[in-house]
Amino acid sequence: MKHCSPSTQPTCLATFRLATVSSPVRLLPLSLCCALVLLAGCRHNYFPDTPAGYREFAYVSNGAANTVSVLDLVYLRQDRTLQVGVNPTGLAVNPVRNEVYVVNTGTPTGNGSVSVIDSAANRVVATIPIHKLPYFISVDPSGHRAFVANSGSNTVSVLDLDHRRETAVAGTGEQPGLARISPDGRSLVVTNRGSSSVSIFNVDPYVPDAPVKQPLHLRAAFPDCPGATDAVILPDSSKTFIACSSGHQVMAVALAAAPGSWPAKQDSAALADHFLTLLDVGRNPVHLALKPNGGEIFSSNFADNSISEIDAFNNQVESTFPISDKPTQAVVSADNTTLWVSSFGADAVSLYSIDDGHLVTAVRTGSAPDAIAFSVDEHLLLAADAHSGDVAVIRTQGNPLPTLFTTLPAGPSPNAIVVKSNAPAQ
Repeated sequence: MKHCSPSTQPTCLATFRLATVSSPVRLLPLSLCCALVLLAGCRHNYFPDTPAGYREFAYVSNGAANTVSVLDLVYLRQDRTLQVGVNPTGLAVNPVRNEVYVVNTGTPTGNGSVSVIDSAANRVVATIPIHKLPYFISVDPSGHRAFVANSGSNTVSVLDLDHRRETAVAGTGEQPGLARISPDGRSLVVTNRGSSSVSIFNVDPYVPDAPVKQPLHLRAAFPDCPGATDAVILPDSSKTFIACSSGHQVMAVALAAAPGSWPAKQDSAALADHFLTLLDVGRNPVHLALKPNGGEIFSSNFADNSISEIDAFNNQVESTFPISDKPTQAVVSADNTTLWVSSFGADAVSLYSIDDGHLVTAVRTGSAPDAIAFSVDEHLLLAADAHSGDVAVIRTQGNPLPTLFTTLPAGPSPNAIVVKSNAPAQ
């Protein structure tokens, strides 16, 4: 396998994911497990009960197969495989309708696209053409629009999800990797890996069936963030933190407050975006995990085998602690107490107690775990194994310590994983 620095790809580990997939070592299939302990009672002995008709699925983009694997999380089995575009990478769910979006990165010489999956029927219902080398997609809180950074075109696309079409394009810095919309829907943060900068756009409110116009207006740009990749935005939309993945820092930027808001009334300077500080973390910070309450951020430092804990209120690094070999993605539990970290080089997911400040345990997975996600109620943690092409299913509840329950098949070079439960029809 060819080695590359995670800072050379917007997805941090894109070249790793294109490596030849080895044959996974699997546990007993769930169906055999159930047969051994009486089929009718197996699931209820191990997992919480679910309401009649409840449906929950994980979607895994398989970059080397041009497919998305759909995994049934109620019965823990592969539901189906969907054909999408070339080299699917980023995924996102719509918060208000039964849709999942797949970014098809395509090839350096051709344009990419976004596939729309109807998650009620689990089928591809539309494909939206965009531009060169897109990787990530962010859906606004209303569920009406999405934003995709096109790394090969130095642009960001605005997608109308109601009509399933691109409605606007705005210029960015060089090689934008990620475009993330703020929780209040007012600000779009774009990380420009090639120019080591961050662009911040003002986003006009969405008006249904209004004449198409450019909804993005560049408010500010900030340089000096080498290899800018991942970004998080605090729940109150007041700040953004950006991983400078080619170096050893995280940039903190204050986002402009809305006119007439309390911060703006207290200080007119709050009406403008402004640089706050650069925070020293470990080498090659490739991913940022935000506490749901917004109080702390955890930086996965790929080259230093460490995690840095950032106080988001005071803009300071509280500590940096060793975790495991080549940490990549991380996720914080809904109660803000535990941090789960995928360790690409250790074939494991580590559990860190935030309240106690120590490593609790590590759970073995398949080869090279990268993207991770919780089930809706967090009784399962899913880890997409980049080299073995499967998904490790870890039980987080019901035992004194988390355990690997099974693995489910995915496809070669899985890039991302998201979870969607059934939702009322809109």
